[in-house]
Amino acid sequence: MRGSAEKAKVNMPANQRCADDLDLSPAHAELSPESAAHDPAPRPPLSMRAANLVAILAPLVGFIAAMHYLWGVGFSWTMLALLVGMYGLTAIGITIGYHRYFTHKSFETNVVVKAILGVLGSMAVQGSILEWSATHRSHHQHSDRHDDPHSPNTFGSGVRAMLRGIVHAHFAWLLDRNPRHLRRYVPDLEADPVVRVVSRLFPLWVALGLLLPGAIAWAITGTLTGAFLGFVWGGLARVFLVHHVTWSVNSVCHIWGTQPFRSHDHSRNNPIVGILALGEGWHNNHHAFPASARHGLRWWEVDLSYLIIRTMALVGLARNIRVPSRERMEAKRSRHASRAA
Repeated sequence: MRGSAEKAKVNMPANQRCADDLDLSPAHAELSPESAAHDPAPRPPLSMRAANLVAILAPLVGFIAAMHYLWGVGFSWTMLALLVGMYGLTAIGITIGYHRYFTHKSFETNVVVKAILGVLGSMAVQGSILEWSATHRSHHQHSDRHDDPHSPNTFGSGVRAMLRGIVHAHFAWLLDRNPRHLRRYVPDLEADPVVRVVSRLFPLWVALGLLLPGAIAWAITGTLTGAFLGFVWGGLARVFLVHHVTWSVNSVCHIWGTQPFRSHDHSRNNPIVGILALGEGWHNNHHAFPASARHGLRWWEVDLSYLIIRTMALVGLARNIRVPSRERMEAKRSRHASRAA
């Protein structure tokens, strides 16, 4: 299995390979002289960053308000536990599974853990392993340029263009994607039988992720009302929350934050998204070192996903964990790192 996957990877054209080499990101492969001169990338206008901040915070505020006002009526400790538990499991499926393991191969694990990570990522309802990984590899190759599937920075200037870019990066890009066209980015994953099976059964995992919290709530409360509320909070509401936070990496983290490393795009570190997305918000770090299993590269950059990977290694469930050396980080450090907005 490993041999066939490696063979597929070697035979892939250079400009379509995954960013799994710490010294090379596909985002740098076809840079024009103009884009290469941006060190760091120019900061988006204040109006665009302000609109983006409202777009990410307003739904979260509304979500928290709904939990508060429905407490004791349609929300309870049981529903909170289901919401948090299912959020944690499916977010890990995306951050550790889909992103760091399948897409960037930043560590290795066994077949059972591979399948579990694939199922948990599928429960987040963001597409199959193959679709998600292909889209993300395309994003790295064309980051913040015309063929980037979800850049907020390719719609020109002006308020209308800014708002269009934010909406596109946050969720509208899903309406334009072409998974069949993107399959050329994942021949190595298509050669893996576990990935193929888990991806083929994607609808089953989605249904399981929606119905399981309802079944757990029914077992706890013993009522159909409890089962329905478990489905709503642990299923539907949880999917909304995971989607919103994940999509914020696409939108917020290409508009608002800092750029401590050279990446030749608009990727930025955002501490709010860094915490909510279990470490994914340290996005400039990630674009500078795509194959690194650790995104929070400084001690204060909380990266829960990396801590989980390290814990997995302690019990023998992860190996060959890839992180950039101190020398490599110093070599890529931006001489004009932008300050937080």
